[in-house]
Amino acid sequence: MLTNMLPTVTTAARILAVEEDPLLASELQAHLQQSGHRVTLCGSADGLLLAKRGNFDLILLTILGIDSLGVLQQLRRQSRVPVLLMSALDDEHNRIAGFSLGADDYLPKPFSIAELGVRVTAILRRVAYERQERPSPETDNELHFDETNSDVSLAGNQAGLTASEFRVLNLLAQHVNEVLSKPFLYQQALRRGYARHDRSLDMHISHIRRKLQAIGYRSSQLETVWGQGYMLVRPAL
Repeated sequence: MLTNMLPTVTTAARILAVEEDPLLASELQAHLQQSGHRVTLCGSADGLLLAKRGNFDLILLTILGIDSLGVLQQLRRQSRVPVLLMSALDDEHNRIAGFSLGADDYLPKPFSIAELGVRVTAILRRVAYERQERPSPETDNELHFDETNSDVSLAGNQAGLTASEFRVLNLLAQHVNEVLSKPFLYQQALRRGYARHDRSLDMHISHIRRKLQAIGYRSSQLETVWGQGYMLVRPAL
């Protein structure tokens, strides 16, 4: 079975939009309110203060320069509220800096309001999924999942997974012998939208395989299901 469906967003989300362009701010507010969300608008000068004081489900943050990334950095010290960055500075350095500081998605300007709406919905679906009560990884007599350190170990030997690699493997272990689609894994494990030419998930899978092999783990296999996604295969006992 292919797992691709995320929870439907049925409740109004509280969204803070930090945007200096009044025309764009008004346009995105109108679009998101038509979708049933409650939107608060502000400029960059008030963005951090409102983000800290308000109880928001999502923050849309425009990058105007290093100061905007500083706002994200300070916010991440206190809150895990999802942040979607919007920027006309569409270069690799800014994207990497944004994701490194904890952004959940990055949308280069100019963008269509329709695409913004789709990305907002995707993030809110991921958050809804994470808030659901989820099963622990299926019992494995050999592999130990350490949620605190975001790593797995075999007979005391740690694999040395990164946080992203751990989330990917942990999610696959919650759905043993079930194909998980790439869009699903991107949203739930990598915490951003899936792009057809983005190979980062493939690299994470490759690294996980290598690290599991290095500690001698052989009970389950990470398999590629071409055109669909990935699955953790555990033979029946």
